[in-house]
Amino acid sequence: MSEWLVLTLAMAAACAVVLAIVVINHRRIPADDDPSETPDVIEYMTMMIGVIYAIVLGLAIAGVWEARGAAQEVARQEAQAMHEISERVEVYPAAVRDRIRADVDAYVTYVVDEEFTRRAEQGGTTPEGDALLQKLRRSVTDYEPADDFEGQAYQPLVDQVMVADDARGARGQSAGDTMPGVVWFGLVIGALVSVGLIFTLQIRRTGRELLLAGLYSALIAFLLFLIWDFDAPYGRGLADSAAPFTDLFPQVTD
Repeated sequence: MSEWLVLTLAMAAACAVVLAIVVINHRRIPADDDPSETPDVIEYMTMMIGVIYAIVLGLAIAGVWEARGAAQEVARQEAQAMHEISERVEVYPAAVRDRIRADVDAYVTYVVDEEFTRRAEQGGTTPEGDALLQKLRRSVTDYEPADDFEGQAYQPLVDQVMVADDARGARGQSAGDTMPGVVWFGLVIGALVSVGLIFTLQIRRTGRELLLAGLYSALIAFLLFLIWDFDAPYGRGLADSAAPFTDLFPQVTD
């Protein structure tokens, strides 16, 4: 299911539930009830709870955003290392150059099609991808430079393989959810409490009050969806996680 469809359904469901409760609750309020009689302490507590929950939401969004940015940087480093390998082998003989570039393309294709697309939520990296990287490593290290010009390119190529290997390991560690379950429990309970508190202020069925209640509940649903979306940097997202690879290797998407 599309992330945008999930977001739309979540926001619509939040609005529908809140508005339905408002309508049902309004039918149970006596005709002589005065909404201005809400105690000041309830208004103060509602405001404070809303502020505290807003701070918690902000910290949660900042946390998952930072983790997502770090994960994207790791993917960029891995893709850049592969690109450097593909470009630096230009000084090698045609047969060796073509073999190394074929290994690079095979690795990148597998990463984009399998690890980023099909298995992103299962752990990030796979043994098959490790084997392809090991094959590339052997292709680079087993070649003996024929002259000083090729020798000057040999060590940088080996270094780039090490950079790619290190970035791959970091990418595997970055895969999966970053938000602990207890935090999600607090966010969901906080959302229910924050939305539920609007009924303590004796909300009526006027158009203005219903609009504000609906927008408030939709905003809470959107922010929770945003945290959920950013929580798994490679597993889901509104942006393409494999963009660093597809940008540098457009042939893998052909």
